[in-house]
Amino acid sequence: MTPDGLRYNSYSSYFKRTYGSRLQKLSLDAGFGCPNRDPDDRTRGGCTFCNNRAFNPNYCSPSKSIAQQLDEGIEFHQRRYRKADRYLAYFQPYSNTFAPLETLKRLYAEALAHPLVAGLIIGTRPDCVDEEKLDYMASLAKSHYIAVEYGIESCYDDTLRAINRGHLFEATRQAIRLTADRGIHCGAHIILGFPNETDQMLLEEVDVINTLPINTLKMHQLQILVGTPMAEQYKTTPPPNRTLPQYVSLVCDIVERLRPDIMIERFAGEVPPRYQAFPELSWRRPDGRLIRNEEIPVLVNKELERRNTYQGIKYKES
Repeated sequence: MTPDGLRYNSYSSYFKRTYGSRLQKLSLDAGFGCPNRDPDDRTRGGCTFCNNRAFNPNYCSPSKSIAQQLDEGIEFHQRRYRKADRYLAYFQPYSNTFAPLETLKRLYAEALAHPLVAGLIIGTRPDCVDEEKLDYMASLAKSHYIAVEYGIESCYDDTLRAINRGHLFEATRQAIRLTADRGIHCGAHIILGFPNETDQMLLEEVDVINTLPINTLKMHQLQILVGTPMAEQYKTTPPPNRTLPQYVSLVCDIVERLRPDIMIERFAGEVPPRYQAFPELSWRRPDGRLIRNEEIPVLVNKELERRNTYQGIKYKES
């Protein structure tokens, strides 16, 4: 058990230990595109599950400067999270390394110039980095907190093909290695619940994740969002959906198997109901109110306590 009473290695606790206070992420939309989305090429129509608008806070818009988005985001979060006094600029929607290096330098520098920004988190795809860009990020990391967050989604090539991911798992392994070799904090994102992936497959996926030199892991349940090919694919009958207790149990199984040093950033995702293709499947309390994202860690920790277990208890070093 950690000093803050958690039975898993929490990302937020890391910042409290390292910086002495909370660092709040501020999402930014810098107008990046994606190499897997091309309206003139149907074979590159993007991942079948993807609708980035569903995850964008209202203050995020590429029509605004980075500085304006940061100021509006800080104002929003100061009302919601009064303890935060430093921030991380989170380049979130689409692929935030999908531009010439000079463009990245200009946008990243604008974010780091804000007096309350301590560093950057850069969300991107494994097939959208190169050594020159990573060398630049490594130079920034000498004086700022810099993290690259890769969308792994799945380690199974059959799944990656089925969701039109546009690359296979080897690209993920290579990108993460190149990032970690430069001493850059490296995060990973996986989705739990793709059709044809069983719970046993997801547990075996954790064994693969454990071999990667990552610092943080973010887990999301599969959410079928309006306006996506997956919503059209399951227009009449959605794939099987785990109940909240079933999902919490699966997450705890994963946590028990996860390498102890990997910091867990998130257990589940949340989007506004208007983006849900099947809102009736959203997790709710008995009174009908939606379960909020921040409630999931509490449920996970309680289940780990009930089991008298913790992160990494079943981890086996390969």
